[in-house]
Amino acid sequence: MKNLIKVEGHKDLYRNESGAIVNMNKTALERAKARKEKIEREKQEFDELKSEVRELKTLIQDLIKSK
Repeated sequence: MKNLIKVEGHKDLYRNESGAIVNMNKTALERAKARKEKIEREKQEFDELKSEVRELKTLIQDLIKSK
């Protein structure tokens, strides 16, 4: 990237020609990506658990109705 202008008061932030802010801190970027992936995995696990609870609820209701 060329023509980057340092953002005052921020060690790793630069502004490019289009005015976008660019973070040059690779470690922070990797940590942010890891956090995002963890949140997505946890959401998927939660959604799966909700689905399983729904299924168990239906099975219990069917069992109760059949008696």
